[in-house]
This record gives sequence, structure tokens and C-alpha cells, in this order.
Amino acid sequence: MSRTLKIDLFTDIVCPWCLIGSVRLDKAIAALPADVTVEVENHPFYLDPDTPPEGYDVGDMLRAKYGRDPKAIWSRAESEAKKSGIDLDLSKQPRTFPTQKGHTIVRLAKPKGTQHGLANAIAAAYFLDHRQVNDDEVLAEIATGFGFTREEALSDMRDPRELDISHGLAVEAARQGIQGVPFFIFDQRFAMSGAQPEEVFAMAFDRALNEPAAST
Repeated sequence: MSRTLKIDLFTDIVCPWCLIGSVRLDKAIAALPADVTVEVENHPFYLDPDTPPEGYDVGDMLRAKYGRDPKAIWSRAESEAKKSGIDLDLSKQPRTFPTQKGHTIVRLAKPKGTQHGLANAIAAAYFLDHRQVNDDEVLAEIATGFGFTREEALSDMRDPRELDISHGLAVEAARQGIQGVPFFIFDQRFAMSGAQPEEVFAMAFDRALNEPAAST
């Protein structure tokens, strides 16, 4: 008998741990039995809601905030990424940008069935290809591989109403108590925060599949 699980995934495009967490989630999904279907719905979150339109240099911010070489801070994420086969060098993409437009096209990809793939592609473009994901043309080009026309993607990410919806959802996620990302909700039953080791994702799926739901 086939089984379906729903994963609600809260991430931000410019969060390196979200990139790692999403890769680890996908690996855990790939290892599940063939009769298990997992539906991943991506939700917006702002890693830094005060990011100015032009963005800022993350290295400069880390030096000012912690008085340390940013490479020493980045090394932990880079090391964890390598464990999951991700060649991450945060010094090559030191600048962070507002992510409202990216969140908007990811959200609007849900009816196309390409939402999670698009979210992963935008994050990879930012962190691994070092592209400027605040640029409309860059986002539109990526979106064309996930069911959008260039014109549709540009229209969606420039639509004030759609942008307001994405902003409201990102703000509401923080108001509901999500303090950091990635944040995973398994089948609306239990949550997990952070880019946990791959074996932890496997245990979470085992629990979701085999532990009876609490009676109401």
C-alpha cells in the first residue's frame, strides 16, 4: 500500500545551512521505499529581514559583529556541506541580497509541481555558481527550467500583490516561532530544526512512517 508524507520546509535562499539541509532532506527521500511518496512544500523565511535592496557584504558584517575572520566562521558550514557532497566556498559569494522576489517565484511554482526543484536551483545558483539572485533576469532565467516562461517569471516577481503575499508569509513564519532555518515539519506532526546529519533525517522519516499519530 502506497503512503504519502508531507514535508513543510521553511528556508531562505541566502542561508547556507538551508542549502545543506535541503540536500540532506532529498537524500533521505531518495532512500525511502518505493511505495512512499513525499510532497515537499517550500515556505518563505527571511534570514535577515533588514537586508537593504542593494544587499551587503556578509564578510564585513561578520567582522563587525564578531571581530573574527569570516573564513573561520564559514568553515563549519563548508565542512558540513562537504560531508554531503557539496563543494561550498562561502568566500566566493560573500554578498547577501533580499529574497522576496525569489520566494515569490518559488511560491508560485507550487501549481506547476516544480517548487522544491526551483528553490534548490536558486540556492545552488547563489552559493555554487555565485550568481546575483537579486537580479530579475537571473531569477527569470533559472525559472524557465521549472515551468515558467521568462515573461511569466518577470511578471510574477514584479507583481506588488504577489510580493506582499510572500512578505506576509515570511513575517508570519517568524511570528509563529520559527527562529532559524532550515525548519522542517513532518506530516504536520513534529518539527525538526537545522541541517541535521543525514542519519537524523532518516530517523525522522522512520518516525513519521512508523509512529502512530497522536489521538485527538
